[in-house]
Amino acid sequence: MDINELRGIHSLLVMAAFFGIIWWAYSAHRKKANEEAAHLPFDDDDVDKRTLEQEKTEKKQ
Repeated sequence: MDINELRGIHSLLVMAAFFGIIWWAYSAHRKKANEEAAHLPFDDDDVDKRTLEQEKTEKKQ
């Protein structure tokens, strides 16, 4: 077994790992987590509103 055969085996292992990660990321049981992650930028608006309301009530006191 020479270095080129090792490189070929390594390439196949890396390719299999890559396709495994792709399969895992887009599988059906990850759908809920992916949707939650997709909405994270929009959820920050709610936090900003609560923070502004809290600051207003603190200033009144």
